[in-house]
Amino acid sequence: MQLKQTMKISLIILASVAGLTVVAEIALRLIMGLGNPPLYVADPEIGYLLAPNQKLRRSGNLIETNQYSMRNQELPAQSDEQRRILLLGDSVVNGSWWTDQAETLSSLLTNKLQQDAERTTVLNASANSWGPQNELAYLRRFGLFDAKALVLIINTDDLDAVEPHSLVVGNSYSYPEQPPALALIEFYQLYIAEPKSIPELEQLQEANTDRLSQNLAAIKEIKAIADANQMQFILALTPLRQEFQQDLSESEQNARKRLQELVQAENINYLDFLKIWRDFPQPEFLYRDQIHPSAQGNSKIVEAIAKELIITK
Repeated sequence: MQLKQTMKISLIILASVAGLTVVAEIALRLIMGLGNPPLYVADPEIGYLLAPNQKLRRSGNLIETNQYSMRNQELPAQSDEQRRILLLGDSVVNGSWWTDQAETLSSLLTNKLQQDAERTTVLNASANSWGPQNELAYLRRFGLFDAKALVLIINTDDLDAVEPHSLVVGNSYSYPEQPPALALIEFYQLYIAEPKSIPELEQLQEANTDRLSQNLAAIKEIKAIADANQMQFILALTPLRQEFQQDLSESEQNARKRLQELVQAENINYLDFLKIWRDFPQPEFLYRDQIHPSAQGNSKIVEAIAKELIITK
């Protein structure tokens, strides 16, 4: 009798645990979108891209990629009536999982420009942690998509970005190449487990190479590609939040100085948001974290870019 009672209690506990597990799995999928993350693919020249032709939701936000790994809907054949702007960048441009498709810089800029030119589309070629060398490699691979203007958006950290690599794909929880078996597994990976160590990436980051010169050279070549195709070119630099709160380090000052020298030498249309936002009373409201703009910050970036495009169209 006592054995039967013990077995009954054990079965009730097991059933309860199983039930709670199922409920948790369903909740994580429906509410957070876990279990179906944006996937990445390795690339020998570009390093990595968002996998093409994805459509999913994360924390209620729509994330969609087209056949060219852009954060856009499928790209149709170009029409003479359609004006395209190519936006190139990293997670600031991409928006990552925390930004709905309709709130990305490309979507906001499309809406802004369509007030003046109804058939305008802004293309979003970007991926988290891309630097100028990744972005140059993307242009070499896919071209310019008949765009009339090319807008390259970088942040201060990008001036020190390492050369293109695919070391994070499948090795970092933030760059999966296939979905996890369970949303519960992904929750553990992202919020509980320690980040995976990638020794090869650490060696690449610690290598004594002149990354600043490499990235400036990539920016110069991107400008040359735009010039060769008679495109308007705009370079925009978004600062780190800390740059408003403390003096720039010697390395940051040198990077900005070298970039300014390039801008002057190449006659680049340059938007430095550290200067543009300098008089904003509370710059912290322009950020969602230390790097990425808030909705208000994105709105101000779009306003500045749209003004340049409208002036020179």
